Amino acid sequence: MIITNEMRRHEAIRNVYSEVVTIREAGGFNTEGAAIELDEALITAEITRLQAEYDANAYARSRATAYPSLADQADMQFHDAVDGTTTWQDAIQAVKDAYPKP
Repeated sequence: MIITNEMRRHEAIRNVYSEVVTIREAGGFNTEGAAIELDEALITAEITRLQAEYDANAYARSRATAYPSLADQADMQFHDAVDGTTTWQDAIQAVKDAYPKP
């Protein structure tokens, strides 16, 4: 999923201002439709925090797409048990080695 700057900004506003239920170009609004005064410094700091969190989890997103399907993993585990091999462990370790935790 591609996260746009607008999506990130909306998430930051909602994280910083729990009373905001609607976001429009004019700003954030509460349940009564009253405008909420937004502090851009707080929003920018939250955007920075969200981006750092997203970046720190890049390895996990890469691993998720690189792991064999669950069906393939189950087949590997079955054959490993029958044949005394380590095919499944080797496949998982290869992904972990390719995308290490920071």
